[in-house]
Amino acid sequence: MNTMTKNTGTPASSAKSLAKIEDKSPARTQDFGTSATPAKAVKRKAARTLKKHYQYIIPQYRLILVKEPGVKPTKITSPISFHHFVQPLTQYSEEHFIAFHLDAKFQVIGYHEVSKGTLNASLVHPREVFKAALLSNAFAIIVAHNHPSGSVSASREDIETTKQLIKAGRLLGISVIDHCIVSSESMNSLRETECYLWDE
Repeated sequence: MNTMTKNTGTPASSAKSLAKIEDKSPARTQDFGTSATPAKAVKRKAARTLKKHYQYIIPQYRLILVKEPGVKPTKITSPISFHHFVQPLTQYSEEHFIAFHLDAKFQVIGYHEVSKGTLNASLVHPREVFKAALLSNAFAIIVAHNHPSGSVSASREDIETTKQLIKAGRLLGISVIDHCIVSSESMNSLRETECYLWDE
């Protein structure tokens, strides 16, 4: 009776052998990859150290392009074909400056409201005009703004703004096709009335 384990029919020597096998079982599971070997642990630690070495100490910005649902792109062939795109501008009581984005087929793929101004002024900088155009992968742009006064004649500021945008577009590889001034009654295409601006 002394040679038998309590509550079992296994000899004491067999129980000892079984205990030895059970003690070795974790070692065998390590060999099959359930636990990391010392070499793998060192390798992972080195990888973490290297990754940390290449991390910047400042936040990272990621750009995401969100396209709102809309109508099928329409090709622009003349100022007349563009007229219906600027219809909302005719209703505003203060100046709005809008940039329309075109693809390589000169189809309007979207627009960006660059600025809203007072009754007779709208502050525009090329940086703000082309920022959204670059993000939307635009091939070209047509800019437009309204004159609540009703006159569509280009002011000195309109001419200077157009010059700056054309020069900036050439540097960035995004052509400025036209600059339209609209009112509740008519529209002025600077590409037609001030065409010399594109020859400078």
